[in-house]
Amino acid sequence: MNQEAYDDDRDLAQEGMVFNVQKYSVHDGPGIRTIVFLKGCSLRCRWCSNPESQNTAPELAWNEGRCIGIEKCGHCLEACDKGALTPGADGKPALQREKCGDCAQSCAATCPSQGLLIYGRRRTAGDVLNAVEQDMAFYSRSGGGMTLSGGEPLLQYDFAVALLRQARLRRMKTAIETCGMAPEANIRAAAPWLSYALFDIKHMDAATHKEQTGVENTRILANFRILAEEFPTLPILARTPVIPGFNDTPEAIEAIAGFIKPYERVRYEMLPYHRLGTQKYHFLHREPPMGEVTLEKSRMPRLQRIALDILGERVQIPR
Repeated sequence: MNQEAYDDDRDLAQEGMVFNVQKYSVHDGPGIRTIVFLKGCSLRCRWCSNPESQNTAPELAWNEGRCIGIEKCGHCLEACDKGALTPGADGKPALQREKCGDCAQSCAATCPSQGLLIYGRRRTAGDVLNAVEQDMAFYSRSGGGMTLSGGEPLLQYDFAVALLRQARLRRMKTAIETCGMAPEANIRAAAPWLSYALFDIKHMDAATHKEQTGVENTRILANFRILAEEFPTLPILARTPVIPGFNDTPEAIEAIAGFIKPYERVRYEMLPYHRLGTQKYHFLHREPPMGEVTLEKSRMPRLQRIALDILGERVQIPR
């Protein structure tokens, strides 16, 4: 077997932890895209809308509203031999997460109503690419392709690069949504296989960034510079989620736009805070860190005007 064939086989056999493959997205890169969500992230952003992405291991989710009750079902109680699921006072199972073991998938597999779900399962790159490739007709017509997201996809470095490389060899366009918190070697290895990069810049102040995300931004900003300076043909969209009490101020947006300004081919987009991930926190028996906070509707136009004054037509306004 020649080296090229061996490398292809090795790529396709690479395994990673995937928690969703979402088809027909139009918000995560150009055209119509399929998003592959990888588990694991070094950040703990208080506003994270994908809490199931943060940990690297599979997680059991409990959607009580879908449960049809022990009297009609009860299969999950029979499947659990750890005592993590017991009859509850409301006629539905009660979950004690501290008793869950590696067998969690067996109870979810027995649930006919999908009240119990598993966030994350191991898949090969070949398996994922076969699913993504089903929509090749949409990609060719719209200029879309595959986007890797998460979590932070570059934490699963071997798996992510295998997916990107093999997608490009199959003539698919590729993109990545990254928070930038990854070793610089990972950034450099992935970049040649990318058609597009979406890079989050959340705040310019290291201490404020750490307070709200759990880590400083030094490595993140350095990795942005690597992409912008060392890969001059790679289109980059820098994005800022606008979060109440964190970066929804003129000063914060001015600093971010000023950082981006020297990189003339980098476009910029601000995304308003939303609470779409709140329900998933409850499924995982976690309290949403942001609580009931909302973003004032009048705030975004004012902040967008600041960015427009600094970056001009490079600012991309979400529809």
